[in-house]
Amino acid sequence: MPVRIPDDSDFSSFKDQCLSPDGWSSRYHKGGVTVWCREEDSSSVQKIKMRIVCKDVTAETLYDVLHDTSYRRKWDTNMIDTYDIGRLTVNADVGYYSWKCPTPLKNRDFVTMRSWLPLGSDYMIINYSVKHPQHPPKKDYVRAVSLLTGYLIQSNSATSSTLYYLTQVDPRGSLPKWVVNRVSQFVAPKAMRKIYKASLKYPEWKRKHNPTLKPWMYPEQNMLPSISPAELTLQRADSLENIDESGVSEEKAQHSEDEET
Repeated sequence: MPVRIPDDSDFSSFKDQCLSPDGWSSRYHKGGVTVWCREEDSSSVQKIKMRIVCKDVTAETLYDVLHDTSYRRKWDTNMIDTYDIGRLTVNADVGYYSWKCPTPLKNRDFVTMRSWLPLGSDYMIINYSVKHPQHPPKKDYVRAVSLLTGYLIQSNSATSSTLYYLTQVDPRGSLPKWVVNRVSQFVAPKAMRKIYKASLKYPEWKRKHNPTLKPWMYPEQNMLPSISPAELTLQRADSLENIDESGVSEEKAQHSEDEET
Protein backbone atom coordinates (compact mmCIF):
# COMPACT_ATOMS: atom_id res chain seq x y z
CA MET A 1 0.00 0.00 0.00
CA PRO A 2 1.44 3.41 -0.95
CA VAL A 3 2.19 5.96 1.73
CA ARG A 4 0.51 9.33 2.10
CA ILE A 5 2.19 12.35 3.64
CA PRO A 6 -0.08 13.74 6.40
CA ASP A 7 -2.03 16.89 5.58
CA ASP A 8 -3.78 19.49 7.75
CA SER A 9 -6.76 17.21 8.37
CA ASP A 10 -4.48 14.49 9.77
CA PHE A 11 -2.87 16.94 12.18
CA SER A 12 -6.29 18.26 13.19
CA SER A 13 -7.53 14.72 13.87
CA PHE A 14 -4.42 13.96 15.91
CA LYS A 15 -4.89 17.10 18.00
CA ASP A 16 -8.55 16.18 18.64
CA GLN A 17 -7.50 12.74 19.90
CA CYS A 18 -4.96 14.30 22.26
CA LEU A 19 -7.46 16.76 23.74
CA SER A 20 -10.69 14.73 23.78
CA PRO A 21 -11.54 12.73 26.93
CA ASP A 22 -14.07 10.54 25.10
CA GLY A 23 -13.32 6.82 25.25
CA TRP A 24 -10.17 7.14 27.37
CA SER A 25 -9.67 5.46 30.77
CA SER A 26 -7.25 7.01 33.26
CA ARG A 27 -4.53 4.56 34.36
CA TYR A 28 -2.07 6.82 36.16
CA HIS A 29 -2.11 10.29 37.68
CA LYS A 30 0.81 11.33 39.83
CA GLY A 31 3.50 13.98 39.98
CA GLY A 32 2.06 16.05 37.16
CA VAL A 33 1.82 13.14 34.71
CA THR A 34 -1.46 11.60 33.53
CA VAL A 35 -1.70 8.39 31.48
CA TRP A 36 -4.84 7.19 29.69
CA CYS A 37 -5.50 3.99 27.74
CA ARG A 38 -8.08 3.25 25.09
CA GLU A 39 -9.11 -0.04 23.55
CA GLU A 40 -9.79 0.18 19.83
CA ASP A 41 -12.69 -1.87 18.46
CA SER A 42 -11.00 -2.29 15.09
CA SER A 43 -7.61 -3.26 16.50
CA SER A 44 -6.15 -5.50 19.17
CA VAL A 45 -3.50 -2.83 19.82
CA GLN A 46 -4.50 -0.32 22.48
CA LYS A 47 -3.74 3.38 22.35
CA ILE A 48 -1.88 5.13 25.15
CA LYS A 49 -2.03 8.87 25.77
CA MET A 50 0.05 10.90 28.22
CA ARG A 51 0.18 14.50 29.38
CA ILE A 52 2.66 16.51 31.42
CA VAL A 53 2.74 20.22 32.24
CA CYS A 54 6.26 21.57 31.78
CA LYS A 55 6.89 24.63 33.94
CA ASP A 56 9.87 26.78 32.94
CA VAL A 57 9.97 25.17 29.47
CA THR A 58 8.66 26.98 26.41
CA ALA A 59 6.72 25.16 23.70
CA GLU A 60 9.49 26.04 21.24
CA THR A 61 12.12 24.37 23.44
CA LEU A 62 10.06 21.17 23.78
CA TYR A 63 9.62 21.10 20.01
CA ASP A 64 13.38 21.45 19.48
CA VAL A 65 14.18 18.71 22.01
CA LEU A 66 11.87 16.23 20.31
CA HIS A 67 13.44 16.97 16.92
CA ASP A 68 17.10 17.13 17.87
CA THR A 69 18.55 13.64 17.36
CA SER A 70 22.00 14.73 18.56
CA TYR A 71 20.55 15.77 21.90
CA ARG A 72 18.36 12.67 22.09
CA ARG A 73 21.49 10.56 22.46
CA LYS A 74 22.15 12.47 25.69
CA TRP A 75 18.84 11.86 27.43
CA ASP A 76 17.06 8.87 25.84
CA THR A 77 18.88 6.04 27.62
CA ASN A 78 16.41 3.44 26.32
CA MET A 79 17.41 4.27 22.76
CA ILE A 80 19.93 1.96 21.06
CA ASP A 81 20.26 3.87 17.80
CA THR A 82 18.50 6.47 15.69
CA TYR A 83 19.29 8.05 12.33
CA ASP A 84 17.58 9.91 9.53
CA ILE A 85 17.19 8.08 6.22
CA GLY A 86 15.91 10.74 3.83
CA ARG A 87 13.82 13.85 3.27
CA LEU A 88 10.36 13.70 1.68
CA THR A 89 9.24 17.35 1.92
CA VAL A 90 10.17 20.43 3.95
CA ASN A 91 8.21 18.98 6.89
CA ALA A 92 8.42 15.20 6.41
CA ASP A 93 11.23 12.66 6.55
CA VAL A 94 11.95 8.96 7.10
CA GLY A 95 14.02 7.68 9.98
CA TYR A 96 15.11 4.66 12.01
CA TYR A 97 14.83 4.13 15.78
CA SER A 98 15.64 1.15 18.00
CA TRP A 99 15.16 0.72 21.74
CA LYS A 100 15.99 -1.63 24.59
CA CYS A 101 13.36 -3.97 26.01
CA PRO A 102 13.72 -5.64 29.42
CA THR A 103 15.82 -8.82 29.20
CA PRO A 104 14.91 -11.51 28.04
CA LEU A 105 12.45 -9.76 25.70
CA LYS A 106 13.87 -8.98 22.26
CA ASN A 107 14.73 -5.37 21.43
CA ARG A 108 12.43 -3.54 19.01
CA ASP A 109 13.02 -1.17 16.11
CA PHE A 110 11.03 0.98 13.67
CA VAL A 111 11.31 2.66 10.31
CA THR A 112 8.84 5.54 10.29
CA MET A 113 7.69 8.45 8.21
CA ARG A 114 7.62 11.52 10.41
CA SER A 115 5.83 14.78 9.70
CA TRP A 116 5.66 17.98 11.72
CA LEU A 117 3.64 21.17 11.83
CA PRO A 118 3.98 24.36 13.90
CA LEU A 119 0.52 25.95 14.03
CA GLY A 120 0.10 29.13 16.03
CA SER A 121 1.01 28.31 19.62
CA ASP A 122 0.73 24.57 18.92
CA TYR A 123 3.43 22.24 17.63
CA MET A 124 2.77 18.71 16.37
CA ILE A 125 4.97 15.80 15.32
CA ILE A 126 3.38 12.56 14.10
CA ASN A 127 4.70 9.35 12.58
CA TYR A 128 3.68 5.95 11.29
CA SER A 129 5.63 2.93 10.11
CA VAL A 130 6.75 2.50 6.52
CA LYS A 131 8.87 0.03 4.57
CA HIS A 132 12.04 1.26 2.90
CA PRO A 133 13.77 -1.20 0.53
CA GLN A 134 17.23 -0.41 1.90
CA HIS A 135 16.24 -0.77 5.56
CA PRO A 136 14.62 -4.21 6.01
CA PRO A 137 14.11 -5.89 9.41
CA LYS A 138 17.38 -6.62 11.24
CA LYS A 139 18.45 -10.00 12.55
CA ASP A 140 18.58 -9.23 16.29
CA TYR A 141 15.52 -6.99 16.48
CA VAL A 142 11.77 -7.39 16.24
CA ARG A 143 10.46 -4.84 13.72
CA ALA A 144 7.55 -3.15 15.52
CA VAL A 145 4.83 -1.10 13.84
CA SER A 146 3.73 2.41 14.73
CA LEU A 147 0.11 2.69 13.64
CA LEU A 148 0.11 6.28 14.89
CA THR A 149 2.51 8.00 17.28
CA GLY A 150 3.00 11.67 17.96
CA TYR A 151 3.38 14.70 20.16
CA LEU A 152 1.21 17.76 20.67
CA ILE A 153 2.87 20.71 22.39
CA GLN A 154 0.74 23.61 23.57
CA SER A 155 2.02 26.90 24.93
CA ASN A 156 0.53 27.89 28.29
CA SER A 157 2.51 31.10 28.73
CA ALA A 158 5.86 32.64 27.83
CA THR A 159 7.55 30.21 30.23
CA SER A 160 5.27 27.15 30.41
CA SER A 161 3.89 24.46 28.09
CA THR A 162 1.93 21.21 28.05
CA LEU A 163 3.14 18.08 26.27
CA TYR A 164 0.80 15.34 25.03
CA TYR A 165 2.15 12.04 23.73
CA LEU A 166 -0.17 9.61 21.96
CA THR A 167 0.89 6.23 20.61
CA GLN A 168 -0.59 3.10 19.12
CA VAL A 169 2.21 0.61 18.51
CA ASP A 170 2.04 -3.06 17.56
CA PRO A 171 5.11 -4.64 19.23
CA ARG A 172 4.77 -7.71 16.98
CA GLY A 173 4.64 -10.19 19.78
CA SER A 174 2.32 -11.65 22.38
CA LEU A 175 3.65 -9.73 25.35
CA PRO A 176 2.95 -10.81 28.93
CA LYS A 177 0.28 -8.86 30.81
CA TRP A 178 2.85 -7.51 33.27
CA VAL A 179 4.71 -5.79 30.42
CA VAL A 180 1.54 -4.05 29.24
CA ASN A 181 0.74 -2.92 32.79
CA ARG A 182 4.29 -1.78 33.40
CA VAL A 183 4.23 0.45 30.34
CA SER A 184 1.28 2.49 31.63
CA GLN A 185 2.33 2.52 35.29
CA PHE A 186 6.11 2.96 35.10
CA VAL A 187 7.68 3.28 31.66
CA ALA A 188 5.36 5.92 30.20
CA PRO A 189 5.37 8.33 33.18
CA LYS A 190 9.14 8.00 33.50
CA ALA A 191 9.59 8.79 29.81
CA MET A 192 7.48 11.96 30.09
CA ARG A 193 9.44 13.19 33.10
CA LYS A 194 12.68 12.45 31.28
CA ILE A 195 11.63 14.62 28.32
CA TYR A 196 10.72 17.40 30.76
CA LYS A 197 14.09 17.23 32.55
CA ALA A 198 15.93 17.10 29.24
CA SER A 199 14.05 20.19 28.05
CA LEU A 200 15.11 22.17 31.12
CA LYS A 201 18.77 21.52 30.22
CA TYR A 202 18.46 21.91 26.45
CA PRO A 203 18.94 25.69 26.01
CA GLU A 204 22.32 25.58 27.74
CA TRP A 205 23.38 22.46 25.82
CA LYS A 206 22.28 23.90 22.48
CA ARG A 207 24.26 27.09 23.01
CA LYS A 208 27.40 24.94 22.93
CA HIS A 209 26.38 22.58 20.11
CA ASN A 210 25.58 24.14 16.72
CA PRO A 211 23.16 26.71 18.20
CA THR A 212 21.90 27.91 14.81
CA LEU A 213 21.40 24.41 13.33
CA LYS A 214 17.68 23.58 13.39
CA PRO A 215 16.72 21.95 10.07
CA TRP A 216 13.22 21.23 11.39
CA MET A 217 12.72 25.00 11.53
CA TYR A 218 14.96 26.01 8.61
CA PRO A 219 14.52 23.55 5.70
CA GLU A 220 17.47 25.02 3.81
CA GLN A 221 19.72 23.46 6.49
CA ASN A 222 18.43 19.96 5.75
CA MET A 223 21.20 18.01 4.03
CA LEU A 224 19.39 14.66 3.93
CA PRO A 225 19.09 12.94 0.53
CA SER A 226 15.73 13.51 -1.08
CA ILE A 227 13.51 10.44 -1.43
CA SER A 228 10.16 9.99 -3.11
CA PRO A 229 7.04 8.62 -1.40
CA ALA A 230 6.94 6.13 -4.29
CA GLU A 231 10.02 4.45 -2.78
CA LEU A 232 8.04 3.65 0.37
CA THR A 233 5.13 1.38 1.21
CA LEU A 234 2.96 1.23 4.29
CA GLN A 235 4.35 -1.23 6.85
CA ARG A 236 1.61 -3.74 7.51
CA ALA A 237 1.93 -5.61 10.78
CA ASP A 238 0.79 -8.92 9.34
CA SER A 239 3.78 -9.01 6.97
CA LEU A 240 6.24 -9.11 9.87
CA GLU A 241 7.36 -11.84 12.23
CA ASN A 242 5.11 -12.23 15.25
CA ILE A 243 6.86 -13.77 18.26
CA ASP A 244 5.33 -15.19 21.42
CA GLU A 245 6.89 -13.72 24.56
CA SER A 246 3.80 -14.12 26.72
CA GLY A 247 5.49 -16.75 28.89
CA VAL A 248 8.27 -14.46 30.11
CA SER A 249 7.85 -13.95 33.85
CA GLU A 250 8.43 -10.60 35.54
CA GLU A 251 10.84 -12.23 37.98
CA LYS A 252 13.16 -13.25 35.12
CA ALA A 253 13.09 -9.87 33.44
CA GLN A 254 15.85 -7.36 34.01
CA HIS A 255 14.39 -3.88 34.07
CA SER A 256 16.40 -0.87 33.11
CA GLU A 257 16.83 1.96 35.60
CA ASP A 258 14.52 4.08 33.49
CA GLU A 259 11.55 1.87 34.28
CA GLU A 260 11.71 2.52 38.01
CA THR A 261 9.64 5.23 39.61
